[in-house]
Amino acid sequence: MAIYFIGLGLYDEKDITLKGLEIAKKCELLFAEFYTSLLAGTTIEKIEQQIGKPIRVLNREDVELNFEKIVLKEAKEKNVAFLTAGDPMVATTHADLRIRAKQRGIESYIIHAPSIYSAISITGLHIYKFGKSATVAYPEKNWFPTSHYDVLKENKERGLHTLLFLDIKADQGRYMSANEAMRILLQIEEMKKEDVFTENTLAIVLARAGSLTPTLKAGYVKELIKEDFGKQPHVLIVPGKLHIVEAEYLVEFANAPKEILKDV
Repeated sequence: MAIYFIGLGLYDEKDITLKGLEIAKKCELLFAEFYTSLLAGTTIEKIEQQIGKPIRVLNREDVELNFEKIVLKEAKEKNVAFLTAGDPMVATTHADLRIRAKQRGIESYIIHAPSIYSAISITGLHIYKFGKSATVAYPEKNWFPTSHYDVLKENKERGLHTLLFLDIKADQGRYMSANEAMRILLQIEEMKKEDVFTENTLAIVLARAGSLTPTLKAGYVKELIKEDFGKQPHVLIVPGKLHIVEAEYLVEFANAPKEILKDV
């Protein structure tokens, strides 16, 4: 018996691959988690209807603390599917889950699916020019994380693009918007004053990647922060040194200011 880590893709129930759908239908039990990412264009009911079986949705505690008791216990006797938004191996949590399965003698298989790491190519930025990614986290009482600012600084110094994921609090129904992320980064800039992310920084917002009509907008933060990007999920991208083709693409498809063409 085995556990199959199956990616659902980026936006709706139609993004799962044919292989993923076929295997999910054959599995005896289906589990899923949506706290690491969000499928904005569908519902759990639609996914269940497509696969033809009920799905048990797990929260963070179920997955990170009780995966052995809930999922791996079943995978010793049955074929089990673990469904996730995007690609199943992008979230580092899922790599840990596969290790746990291996340590208990349970076979595991990966069925890949569209991921934000491939979907950001819609920005026209060259994939090989992206540096380290980071997540902009919600500040909490007595905790104001700034590591994403440091990652942005390092990439900027090397001329690399930065993909910033935005925090998700699924249990609270909170999904950070690009506007919130920009405000947080400006707050950190005010504290650190290292000229890494200012109102004059060129940024890109990609919303609802994977849909037929995603929102893609580029501009300076002072203007972009006022925009309405529609429903989440959003990601924020800060370009590094632009190639002429990248700059032209942003002007044509993301309404970037034409003056960026002068800097390449």
